[in-house]
Amino acid sequence: MKFYYTALQPDGKVIQEEMEANGTAEVLEFLASKELRPISLKKDESGRTTSFFAKLFEPPIATADKIFLTKYLALMLKIGTDLFKAINILIADFDKPGVKALLYEIKENLENGKPFHLAFANHPKYFSAVFVNLIKSGEASGKLEGTFAELSDSLQKEQDLHQQIRSALIYPVLLLSVSTFVIFFLITFVLPKIAKVFDESGFEPPLFSKIVFNIGLFLNDYFFFVVFGAVAVVFGVWFLFTRVGTAKKILQRFLMRLPMVGLLLREIAIQRFATTLASLLSSGLPILDSLEITAQVVGNESIKEALQRISREGIAKGLTIGEAFKREPAFPKTITNLVAISEKSGNLSNILLTLSQFYESEIRTSIKILISFLEPALLAFVGAVVGIIALAVIVPVYQLVGKI
Repeated sequence: MKFYYTALQPDGKVIQEEMEANGTAEVLEFLASKELRPISLKKDESGRTTSFFAKLFEPPIATADKIFLTKYLALMLKIGTDLFKAINILIADFDKPGVKALLYEIKENLENGKPFHLAFANHPKYFSAVFVNLIKSGEASGKLEGTFAELSDSLQKEQDLHQQIRSALIYPVLLLSVSTFVIFFLITFVLPKIAKVFDESGFEPPLFSKIVFNIGLFLNDYFFFVVFGAVAVVFGVWFLFTRVGTAKKILQRFLMRLPMVGLLLREIAIQRFATTLASLLSSGLPILDSLEITAQVVGNESIKEALQRISREGIAKGLTIGEAFKREPAFPKTITNLVAISEKSGNLSNILLTLSQFYESEIRTSIKILISFLEPALLAFVGAVVGIIALAVIVPVYQLVGKI
């Protein structure tokens, strides 16, 4: 794609040029290699169209947008562009209304002398307390470039993990969806016709077959009510377990007790804890504030409550970090011992980063194990259901043929 840029040469001369590049990053890297300081950067929008449905369903500020924003702010600050010009360049580059509105809000804050982090704090739906506090600390210390680079890496790792989980689940979900459709088709449309054949012939099928046939007849007669009811139940369960706090806790406790699933969720929560706490401590945030913020983003109730106790009932009352962690059974002993040792050596944030990397590897292994178990389990379930339907049909047919 084509980009137009205005840049300042080392001798103070302003130049305006155009170039072909794969993205903003490539243009900025080219300018940096030529020792040029960008003043403005604009992408050629001629001939570009966006479908109505793409605009309708695209998320206002997605994780990919946040990665783009943090990565290129870090890059532009690194090559010497001031924050105000960097925001102007991004405004010209972004098309999505949600991101563009945020950038205009940031620009307005800068023009009015307001803190940079306030614009992000006004959108808690998209920017967590960790994100906001890291930017706040970077702004106060004058190290925004490093903060943006760290946020970009953290967001990229989180997105990669989510994509890995989604990719691993594609086949099982596809298998379950197709199998459900086939089974529903057999029960709803095929079985009723076979049942009518037996009914018209006056033959009395076995009780087992009658039960299966009656289920098929019921689904056939009340097809639309069944579909509507199933959709309503699924939506109701989703709303209950994602919006209602008590139900959400019950679901989480249930999932944590499931073999393999519980282990995976626990590893994800611990990895998130280690990454978040390391980032906050590295930014200079006090330990109590870091623990409270980390507790809100780990996504696991037991670890969240443990972190809050460590902060409020442990460290705040005079215990060392290691002593406070050792009182909490929610954390493995390996972690509590490492925290205690690293506290004495003054390398807590580095140890937490190492733990985060270790658990990233463990999560990948757990995902592979879970999928290797899930696929044959689904196949066995589908085979059992299809086998039951086949028996319900074959047994009475065999008995009927035997009477002829």
